[in-house]
Amino acid sequence: MQHEGQEKKILGEGVNEGRKEEGLKDGIGLIFVISAPSGTGKTTLLKRVMERLPNLRFSISYTTRPPRANEEEGKDYHFVSPAQFEEMVRSGAFLEWAEVVGNRYGTAKAPLERLAQEGYDILLDLDVQGARKVKERVERSVLIFILPPSYGALRERLVTRGLDSPEVIRSRLANAMGELKEASRYDYVIVNESLEEAVETLRSIIVAERCRSKKEALLRNYCGKWEEDYGKNYGRRLPETGGEPL
Repeated sequence: MQHEGQEKKILGEGVNEGRKEEGLKDGIGLIFVISAPSGTGKTTLLKRVMERLPNLRFSISYTTRPPRANEEEGKDYHFVSPAQFEEMVRSGAFLEWAEVVGNRYGTAKAPLERLAQEGYDILLDLDVQGARKVKERVERSVLIFILPPSYGALRERLVTRGLDSPEVIRSRLANAMGELKEASRYDYVIVNESLEEAVETLRSIIVAERCRSKKEALLRNYCGKWEEDYGKNYGRRLPETGGEPL
């Protein structure tokens, strides 16, 4: 889940020196990293997409932050003590982790590897720094940035939802400007002006990436079967695969 706040330290930088994290083991599924400024409607968008693509699974982050009144263990976060989190860091359990205003948040590798090996595609909700780390460490990752319709639309959403003070809203808008500068590094960008259109665009991206990732295996199996059938009929291999010319 995206880590809220301004100040953060990402693995391999600052306090994390000497604790090198490794990427995931090879798996079958893809990892889709979703980033967006706070208030863009990302949470609703992801829920709708998961309803339409049952083979998707959402990654649940670990955190040392105490649970809020409406949060559930194992649904919103895995809540752990600072000592437990530190042990996970030292054992290399995290793909990426961050420290945000005194609390730590991390994405564990083991659940992602298990889901990927089972053939599921995985959604990660991360900020731009976490997304960059995942891209560096996971070859089968796709980065998708969600944009608000405009500055004015984002400001209105932040104000009308009534969750933040004016100071926090100003901070979120300032953070959004910095995040937008990173959007060009992403594989895809979606403007969430119409929720239905944004859901369908995200769904289409996921389906297309699934097809693209299966291209090599599909061609290998298809051509192998074609060559086998050709050999049964003509008793020799196709020239393209090293056989004698026709």
